[in-house]
Amino acid sequence: MRSPDLTAATWRKSSYSNQDGGACVEVCDDFAVIVPVRDSKDPHGPVLVFPEGSWSAFVAAIRGGQLSA
Repeated sequence: MRSPDLTAATWRKSSYSNQDGGACVEVCDDFAVIVPVRDSKDPHGPVLVFPEGSWSAFVAAIRGGQLSA
């Protein structure tokens, strides 16, 4: 699978990120079938790319209290 072109990606900070500047992630909603995720403290660093269904299941598990830090 070829890496997506993220040069014009629109990033938003996750509402679940630490508000004190600690563990912050940003996600990109620009793609239909994938969700790119990056560390907001290192915007030019590596990006993880998840299938949309897997990302949705992850977020649902967090919201449902099935996962915790």
